[in-house]
Amino acid sequence: MLATAVVLSPALLVPVAVSAQPAAPDIQLEGAKNFRDIGGYLTTDGRRVREDLVYRSNRLSKLTDADQAKLTAAGVTLDVDLRNAKERKDEPDRLPAGVAYKVADVVSLNNGLGFHEFVPITLGRAVIDAHVKGSSDIGQSIGYPFMVTFQGSDAAFRDLLTAIAQHKSGAVVYHCSAGKDRTGWATAVLLTILGVPRATVNADFLASNTFLGRSDAVEQSWLDASFDQVNRLYGSFDRYVRDGLGLDQNAVNMLRAKLLV
Repeated sequence: MLATAVVLSPALLVPVAVSAQPAAPDIQLEGAKNFRDIGGYLTTDGRRVREDLVYRSNRLSKLTDADQAKLTAAGVTLDVDLRNAKERKDEPDRLPAGVAYKVADVVSLNNGLGFHEFVPITLGRAVIDAHVKGSSDIGQSIGYPFMVTFQGSDAAFRDLLTAIAQHKSGAVVYHCSAGKDRTGWATAVLLTILGVPRATVNADFLASNTFLGRSDAVEQSWLDASFDQVNRLYGSFDRYVRDGLGLDQNAVNMLRAKLLV
């Protein structure tokens, strides 16, 4: 367990009255409808997340030649893939020349099969919560807290955040398959680290429904389940970042210095 304290405001976990519906993306890709900039959002201390540096997306296997040209024009030089081995094999990313490729598999067993909580407890609570909150997809209600509980997910999200912090030339895109679940939680974590209020984080998450053209692509209760699991296991978001993801204050400072104005 790391001893260095990561200082994040407790207010970041509390919904605030902010109108934060994301705008339409400046870059629209025919082969990746859920591609969008995470920048432009205001933080709780009045700063703004830099634009044109980090993008979130769904699968990049169906990019057209025109899409690839847009990525090149946007200065994208690193692609971080959150998908599992079968997904990567079945639909490999179609990237323009000059883009480096990195895997951060959220369900990989390369780091062992460890969990921060007895699995039946996480599973049982998730099923009960799904019924209580009227979730339309129990599987998703289960999957979200497990992204916090599974140690392999910690490693993947740590690798993603570290790659973003350390990438020195060009923009980064990260993605899963639909760009809404693994990518959704990764974005929620990153934006919260940067100090973006929870209401804005929620709005960015729910925007996948708009970009994917599906009213049921994501539900607020799923994201809530991950944040609830963070509080349950760690007591605060900053402890999750430090003790769960394994990011020290230096890594957090690097992300903020790079992505905030």
